[in-house]
Amino acid sequence: MHLNQGAFPRLPRQKSETSRAQFIFTKELRVSVNTRNLGGEVPPEDLDISEWLDINNPADVYVIGFQEIIPLNAGYIIGSEDTHPIPIWENIICKTLNKIQLVNIKFKCFSDPPSQSRFKPSKDTPNIKDEVVLESDIDSEQQLCIFNDSVPINSEGSVSVSMSIYQTHFCFICTHLTSGEREIDIIKRNTDVSEIYKRTHFNIDYVAALPRRIKDHERIIWLGDLNYRFDLSYEETCELISQKAWSKLLESDQLWKGGSFDGWTEGTLNFPPTYKYELNSDKYYGSDPKVGRRTPAWCDRILSFGKGIRQLSYQRTEDRLSDHRPVSASYMIEVEVLSLRMRCKLCDRILSFGKGIRQLSYQRTEDRLSDHRPVSASYMIEVEVLSLRVRCGLEFVGINLLRQTGEIVLLD
Repeated sequence: MHLNQGAFPRLPRQKSETSRAQFIFTKELRVSVNTRNLGGEVPPEDLDISEWLDINNPADVYVIGFQEIIPLNAGYIIGSEDTHPIPIWENIICKTLNKIQLVNIKFKCFSDPPSQSRFKPSKDTPNIKDEVVLESDIDSEQQLCIFNDSVPINSEGSVSVSMSIYQTHFCFICTHLTSGEREIDIIKRNTDVSEIYKRTHFNIDYVAALPRRIKDHERIIWLGDLNYRFDLSYEETCELISQKAWSKLLESDQLWKGGSFDGWTEGTLNFPPTYKYELNSDKYYGSDPKVGRRTPAWCDRILSFGKGIRQLSYQRTEDRLSDHRPVSASYMIEVEVLSLRMRCKLCDRILSFGKGIRQLSYQRTEDRLSDHRPVSASYMIEVEVLSLRVRCGLEFVGINLLRQTGEIVLLD
């Protein structure tokens, strides 16, 4: 596990931690994060990506990011050719996810732009709204609140998604940073990261409770072809790969230089560099120096930032479709959930303030007139001349009508 020191400023919470603890409990979601650079290669429609998405260990959330999903030629860039690889990939992904055997799992689908090939659940699968009504006071549509933004940088760039899952803010950033092995290319990649931080904006309507910038989120995942290389020659790199000396390679990895990812965490890299391979081959590109060389590198990466993130796996898949190997990571991520049941227990309260107040009783009455139960308390209260016994009660009728009753009994 690689942890780089540093921190983002955090948004202040609107309520005290004591108050939050009364209504909030935590649960863990399994999140599957997957990235691959396709090099413009169109997949066969029967491509098997089950291993890449690790469907034998089903997740609650799947994040899938592609780079170079369409060929980077003039026809595609100016828009004269269609984007037919995209629906092919959508169908492959949906067919794969539909193989997962769901057991009492609630879910919601989101696609922007809308897609006809979205993941389609079984008719027997329960709807998320049935669960949300029991778990939260807010509208079910707000349980999965999504914004997205993109930042073009030359032929590369980023796509970011902001999601509020229950009461926890997530951000997923899929990027393709500047390529190249020159010293200036390292500087350009670090500049790309700074530009993505600066130019990515969410929540343009300024909803107070929702984050606007990447660094405002509580759980952040950065994935994609980050294109960072090694400070080593082709021969030195290949020698260390042959020895499986992954820790030695990591010492020369450029990603952690320059401070762009201070504070981020990456799982243990215990697999070979994912770039650059000859097509449909396990050979790195450049074994024949006459053809040209690219020094192998861990270009395809998945990083995390924030508390409550526990990494389960980090691996690559031996798929030869392009000159990159796909990479995946799985996490257990803690989220905060507003408990309606817990809040209901604590809605109707009677509080006291001041000296000389001694509480005698505090109880509720099993009156079923409304969706609240009436609460009462009795006190012994000291005064300068008399001792007053005060009996107070609170009862909510309907939603907005409040009826207060009180009785004062003078004692000898």
